[in-house]
Amino acid sequence: MDRMIYLSMAGAKAAMQRQDVLSHNLANVSTNGFRAELQAFRAVPVRGDGASTRAFALETTIGYNDAPGPLTPTGRNLDVAMQGKAWLAVQANDGTEAYTRAGSLDVNAEGVLVMRNGMPVLGDGGPINVPPNSELGIGSDGTISAKAPNQRPTTIGRLKLVTPEATTQLTRGDDGLFRAADGDLPADPAARLQDGALEGSNVSPVETMVAMIAAGRQFEQQMKLMQIAQTQGQQSAKLLGSQ
Repeated sequence: MDRMIYLSMAGAKAAMQRQDVLSHNLANVSTNGFRAELQAFRAVPVRGDGASTRAFALETTIGYNDAPGPLTPTGRNLDVAMQGKAWLAVQANDGTEAYTRAGSLDVNAEGVLVMRNGMPVLGDGGPINVPPNSELGIGSDGTISAKAPNQRPTTIGRLKLVTPEATTQLTRGDDGLFRAADGDLPADPAARLQDGALEGSNVSPVETMVAMIAAGRQFEQQMKLMQIAQTQGQQSAKLLGSQ
């Protein structure tokens, strides 16, 4: 009887964890540059006397879907979309270097080029300072030019674009930014971007909704199995008690 309980309990928990991941993805279907989170399950033996044949299913995050999201032209000179496998380097709130595919940039009150959430964008030499009253332009290689009134454009820096190697897996942090396990990545001079456009989320709302419905039905089935196991256990106890 306890085998059925273990199986149904592990299945219900796995389905619930899958629902959490899918709902998180669905909530970010409109987030620029968002990468859908992937998940898998692994069997873990239950240790202890009398439980050597039992196994429990645990959810494990295997990474993210690195497929590019759709590009939306905006016509805004500070909107950029990274091409291919390139990522934009930013300075996270904890001071570390992190990477993102969200390319909606702005200039804060201190004249620093930042993300829309206020995080400084990194250039080859750190944060990028913008001259006052300048009109910015961003080239396909990340070069930033500033044009003051009645003056010629001048280059003020270059966005740090990185391209992780095939063997390098970025890890998503709690702040939604990605980091490399072995430290900061070097700038890739061959990386390119498209200005005047933004990359959307690569989450498919239809596929995610279908997966959520399937996970919900799986959870219901596992709960029914637990109820059946409880009923059978009660009936067995009554039979033993009557003997």
